[in-house]
Amino acid sequence: MSDQGASALSLPDDWPAHPDLILALNRMGSFDWDLDTGLMQMDAQAHEVFDVRPDEYDDHPATLSKRVPPGEARRLDTAVTQALKDGSENYGAYFRVRRRDGSLRWTHTQGYIRRDDTGRPRRIIGIVRDATQELAESEARSDQAARDEARRQQTSVVELTTAALAHARTVQDVIDVLKDTHGLIHLGATSLVMGLVEAGRIRLVAEGPSDSFVPGTRVTRIDEPYPMSEAVRTLAPCFIESPEEFAERYPILWPHITGLNITSAAYLPLIVQAQPIGAMGLLYSDRRGFTPEERNILVALGSSIAQSLQRAMFYEQEMDLAQGLQQAMLPRTIPSVPGADIAVRYRAATIGGSLGRDIGGDWYDLIPLPGGRVGAVIGDVQGHDTHAAAVMGQLRIVLRAYAAEGHTPATVMARASVFLHELDTDRSATCLYAEADLSTGVLQMVRAGHIDPLVRQTDGSCRRVTVPGGLPLGLSAEFGRLDYPVGTVELDPGETLLLCTDGLVEQPGADLDDGMRTLTALVATGPDDVRDLADRLIDVAAERGGDDDVALLLLRRRGPDGPQSGRRLQWLVAPGDPAALADARHMIRTAVGVWGARDRADEIELVADELITNALMHTEGSAIVTLRALTGSESRLRVEVEDSSSALPRRREAGESGVSGRGLLLVELLTDVWGVEARGGGKAVWCEFVVPDPE
Repeated sequence: MSDQGASALSLPDDWPAHPDLILALNRMGSFDWDLDTGLMQMDAQAHEVFDVRPDEYDDHPATLSKRVPPGEARRLDTAVTQALKDGSENYGAYFRVRRRDGSLRWTHTQGYIRRDDTGRPRRIIGIVRDATQELAESEARSDQAARDEARRQQTSVVELTTAALAHARTVQDVIDVLKDTHGLIHLGATSLVMGLVEAGRIRLVAEGPSDSFVPGTRVTRIDEPYPMSEAVRTLAPCFIESPEEFAERYPILWPHITGLNITSAAYLPLIVQAQPIGAMGLLYSDRRGFTPEERNILVALGSSIAQSLQRAMFYEQEMDLAQGLQQAMLPRTIPSVPGADIAVRYRAATIGGSLGRDIGGDWYDLIPLPGGRVGAVIGDVQGHDTHAAAVMGQLRIVLRAYAAEGHTPATVMARASVFLHELDTDRSATCLYAEADLSTGVLQMVRAGHIDPLVRQTDGSCRRVTVPGGLPLGLSAEFGRLDYPVGTVELDPGETLLLCTDGLVEQPGADLDDGMRTLTALVATGPDDVRDLADRLIDVAAERGGDDDVALLLLRRRGPDGPQSGRRLQWLVAPGDPAALADARHMIRTAVGVWGARDRADEIELVADELITNALMHTEGSAIVTLRALTGSESRLRVEVEDSSSALPRRREAGESGVSGRGLLLVELLTDVWGVEARGGGKAVWCEFVVPDPE
């Protein structure tokens, strides 16, 4: 049989001991007071302290009035009421109880107040015990005052430590509070050790002075002969009152800590819901022994620390889950975009006192589109929890799908709103979608309740771009207002587009416009490189703190390093409008001549006319004609005709008239290259002509 198996068999049958047994052995009763109903349940030991039988007590505190004299009751009520009003987490009070035989006995109670998220007290859990031996009525008034003062000082130890622990959010925060110099002074200890129970073992997470670590104690078994293991094993505090006792009880550990001049120690089990989660040791070098009152104070302190540790452990578990979900929902990588420098950043919020709420629904995305275009997205789902992150992930995916299908920005936003509305969630989302043609620098932007973007210009100045907006996603579908206006901006080479969520802008007590002005000034004075600028903005957000997460996307248009557009013209030709068709022909011929391609003007005009006519004849909507001048290794003119039909053009044999069916033959014959691209619910037929260099 292994040593480990033998050790397991040596454990007592009733291990671990139940907390009720520990309280009973210390002659302590417990109570649970529901402040909403007014009912206060007491255990059998508490009945004994008040000298009432179970059938005499009906869970109403008023029933105890026959045992608590009026003067004592008023003093006790004053202490409880004051603690409830001033936000205290606990209170302690001594009062006298009149027993059945008429004698008065001193009693002590310690209550811990539980409040809801709004701070309203809802419940008091505490202990009550016979304190006659401590407070004999025959003691002189001066001695009584001295004891009262001592009790107040000892109680303040719990209050001060508990108040500091209220702000601890992680396990390391709890350790830092306890190891802080002032914290140890409050506890009266020289140094502190702490271990957490993990998989049947105790892992040391904090030790006293840097030179006090005992080799081999980083991870120990619960059945090993160490005081921390004993506290976990028995669920009872382990008090060591002298160096001699320490050396006798723990001969393996004592030789390693003799240099610390330890004169006494208290090892406290950290218990939550009757299960040990760890243990804490307080080592003293200036005292011997512990009074009953000091022991009780330390036990209460251990309970408070255990609750703080449990909150911290839950928080870290939920934070890990939320961060993993957030990372899974955000794009794993951002694609490189020819002609642009891209930087994206995300920073989680920090909300004190709220478990698992360090995550939210902010996101960014970059979507490659047909024709060398790119879609940039920034958005924010309502809420700060894992549900917001899950909704964000679904919304990001469908928005990317709609954009990749080639839909117009307004259609992408409208369809995303309908999707969110049909998702059967109570969340809405703000969003800004920008479709960029980096060859021309033209940005088409749609805004759904989101903050405006910024543009940093080549001279370093920064301006806010006002984009017409619609309702947030989800709400626009709910209220039937799915028309999203489109704003157009031209981004020159060297200029940078900045999209962000409001966590980067909003500051406590400041107006949103003031925040936008502050951000504008920060961008204007920031680094030129988009990655350095993104780091700078996130650093500022981190320094400022705040209760909202931040998503950031920067897109800087580079100068021409390939085929880039120097000029661009666009017309809308409606069906049944001969004048519009004639104007388009005239504008094409004029532009071609001005742009130095007069030698191919006839070919370009003929092909454009053929494509426009086909679009008007074979579809039900208008035709959008775009003419671009491209520069690079060779100069070219590009003609695009976009319509609302998804049917692809096909080559046909000419009819008897010799006219029908010749369109694509002309296109193939006269152009240098041509093709078809899907555009939302329609398509775009494009062709290019090599022309002389403008120079």
